[in-house]
Amino acid sequence: MGEKEVEEYLYRQCKKRGWMCEKFTSPQRRSVPDRLITAPSFIGFVECKAPGKTATELQTRDHFRRIKLGFDVWIADSKPVVDAIIMQIEERIK
Repeated sequence: MGEKEVEEYLYRQCKKRGWMCEKFTSPQRRSVPDRLITAPSFIGFVECKAPGKTATELQTRDHFRRIKLGFDVWIADSKPVVDAIIMQIEERIK
């Protein structure tokens, strides 16, 4: 399983719940997370990686900036990690 499969799985799991899971890009910044998740009263970010891969230094800095602003940022490198993220979001929006 590669990064693309992790990202597609995340998208399908969000769509199944009626959430938005948009590809997130920024022309000025290369280090932004891959996906922007919007659920009822919730916005969060997910960086998708191939299994065992980690965020780059620039991505990590960007993630911490977003966390300091009060947003959730996750790194997903497998289906079980995506499932755990989905569960955390579901708990937050109850």
